[in-house]
Amino acid sequence: MNNYLAVDIGASSGRLVSATLEGEQIHLQELHRFNNSFTERNGHDYWNIDNLFDEIIQGLRKAKQNGIDSCTLGIDTWAVDYVLLNKEGRRIHEVYAYRDARTLHASDKLLQLRRDQFSELAEPERLLGPILPELIQQCDLPDCQLILVPTHDTASAVAGVPSPREESWAYISSGTWSLLGMERSHPLNTKTAMQANYANEWGAYGTYRFLKNIMGLWMIQEVRREGDSAHSFAELAQLASAETPFVSLVLCNQSSFLNPDSMTLEIQRFCEATGQPVPHTPGALARCIFDSLALSYRDALHELQRLTDETITRLHIVGGGANNELLCQLTADLLEIEVQAGPSESTAIGNIAVQLISSGALEDLKAAGRTIANSFPTRLFEPQPVQGMEALLDRWECLKIQTTSHTHISQ
Repeated sequence: MNNYLAVDIGASSGRLVSATLEGEQIHLQELHRFNNSFTERNGHDYWNIDNLFDEIIQGLRKAKQNGIDSCTLGIDTWAVDYVLLNKEGRRIHEVYAYRDARTLHASDKLLQLRRDQFSELAEPERLLGPILPELIQQCDLPDCQLILVPTHDTASAVAGVPSPREESWAYISSGTWSLLGMERSHPLNTKTAMQANYANEWGAYGTYRFLKNIMGLWMIQEVRREGDSAHSFAELAQLASAETPFVSLVLCNQSSFLNPDSMTLEIQRFCEATGQPVPHTPGALARCIFDSLALSYRDALHELQRLTDETITRLHIVGGGANNELLCQLTADLLEIEVQAGPSESTAIGNIAVQLISSGALEDLKAAGRTIANSFPTRLFEPQPVQGMEALLDRWECLKIQTTSHTHISQ
């Protein structure tokens, strides 16, 4: 039986999973999980790249201890950050995090870069070769053949959506960021799309991810951290469910929420400045975030349908946010659309799916979508009526007008 390993590193956590294909089902096992975060040093925010390398090695050791002697291996990570290398391929500087203040005006400097400063683009499925023999021997690792998978975690997440690609569907890859968009066979590069801040990101097998960034679960992650992680994410969702809905709302994509000194205080300041009740308890803060995210999703989906001139019939929510039943139901209700939530590990699954296609075990993305749907449970959320919907949407529009002078990350 062939073994497939996926290393999936997001902006807040990483994992190494193993997979096998038995009949028409993918069997997944998590072997190693670890935290990931940036730290402030000398006035800048940096990633700990050495620690990430050590965690990958530790995960591969666990794979060997679990009886995996040979396998293919794919690695995906969060995007937008970069590592400066010398001619020998060695790192020459610590790695800045994209939330570091120096990146706020980085786009002004991009025009100074040359194409030959970057590596050549390569299609997923390419065989890169084995892990260094000395590393295998020194660390007692499996004999791994490295396969180029969709290396951006969002690209792997979309490859892991349980869709046969036959319906008109959209997705939210819900993690630290929420990426809402569609999988297309060609880019949509109109001026209107550019002004709306939609991106055309290269995907697997000739696809393009036409999508938009929304702040995502970063806000609740920070509120939880500032509360000394006294509540799990599931507990915060439960506390939020007990709160009155739509009491306090914030514009999630406002730049003040990108990397504030205190997310809790920033939310409270926004609510106070806009004349809304100020949330103080963990439940009220969580409710504010989830209500606001769902309303942001509504804006983005309506905008997506206008730009593409397509009617979306189903919205897939994949990633960690698929476990948040409150947010999934809010999304179904406010967007007035069926939401299919799961799998939560879609990024690792999409990573594995490309390895399976590369090996010939699966034919293409359509076959992968059917196999994923057959392998992992999902939950369907039907839209329910929202009491006072018209008044809520009027209030939301007024809030956006009230704060038009503020900078948004979507601009």
